[in-house]
Amino acid sequence: MDDQQPLDFEEIVAQYSEVVYNLAYRILGNHADAEDAAQDAFLSAYRNFGRFRGESRVSTWLYRIATNAALMKLRRDRPRRALAEADYDSIELASPLEGPEKLALNVELRDHLETALDGMMPNLKAAVVLRDIHGLSNEEAAQALEVSVSALKARLHRGRVALRKYLQDYLQSSV
Repeated sequence: MDDQQPLDFEEIVAQYSEVVYNLAYRILGNHADAEDAAQDAFLSAYRNFGRFRGESRVSTWLYRIATNAALMKLRRDRPRRALAEADYDSIELASPLEGPEKLALNVELRDHLETALDGMMPNLKAAVVLRDIHGLSNEEAAQALEVSVSALKARLHRGRVALRKYLQDYLQSSV
């Protein structure tokens, strides 16, 4: 479906619900919180749908709303999240098609990457998630975060450096 066609709100929800949820999950790292943030994002989008002027693509508009909803949830829940127990819903079962050693390394590396992302400042994390995980262009990610492209690039650089340092420390300690 083309982003430039006029859409009704139900079509937007049907088309973008998975994308909005995945974005919220990447920022929040928890299924229940991601569902709450996605619901908040669509509620906000519904309330403001009449004001959407089409100056940007619908997807970019929704990325902005979803990112804001996830970051607000992260800010509101940070003290509670620090004390929460492990999220057992996010445990994935290993595929029997891959060797056990490769699976263990992949799971361990993914866990370290998620830990590194969780430890980042929210604005850096959002930039990395939008650009490197969701594959938005610099312009789309900047628009979703309501910052200039140069500000996005600075956040992205700082986030990537932090990830590289964290993973480098992990890889050196595991050798």
